[in-house]
Amino acid sequence: MNDKVRKLLQQISGLEDELRAALLAQKGRVSYHIQGKRIAFECAIREAHQKLKVGIFRWLLSIPLRNLLTAPIIYSMIVPLVLTDIFVTIYQVSCFPVYGIPKIRRKDYITFDHQHLAYLNIIEKFHCLYCSYANGLIAYVREITARTEQYFCPIKHAQKMLGTHHRYPMYLEYGEADDFQVRLDQFRSALAQENEDNVNQDENTK
Repeated sequence: MNDKVRKLLQQISGLEDELRAALLAQKGRVSYHIQGKRIAFECAIREAHQKLKVGIFRWLLSIPLRNLLTAPIIYSMIVPLVLTDIFVTIYQVSCFPVYGIPKIRRKDYITFDHQHLAYLNIIEKFHCLYCSYANGLIAYVREITARTEQYFCPIKHAQKMLGTHHRYPMYLEYGEADDFQVRLDQFRSALAQENEDNVNQDENTK
């Protein structure tokens, strides 16, 4: 990795930190606090949310017909999603320790908290439950496959790709064959170091 690329990655990391800070500042405008797994709003805000909730009957009358007709197709996707969840989880639990790759905590990616929003009716909350699971699962699977790629084939593609994962910019350039096996071992060592750091962090938090 040359100096220019390294500097650009540092700039990207800095911008991501600024974005997170801005999002946290924006979140602070809505008064709520987390109590264990429950999120509680101030009484006035919760009462205002309840007044904004649309009843199920009126909600059903207001949604486009195409949404109702396509709903069975959308929700049928739960079958491949759950199967993917099961198989990918089994894969990382069984194989990552063998490779020395740090395991991923599923709960860091799949979060359910929209059920605490009083302005959503029960159907809207169910929609949110489905979307939270699907998007969280895809992010979870993406990180598992990204770590797998770093272990076996950390090589960029010749063609430009959209939506690459956060590990991709560090990979070797396409056709960069010099000392490939040595550099592959370095990528694997970096994963092993991540694993060791995670273990140490878990021990310190106990």
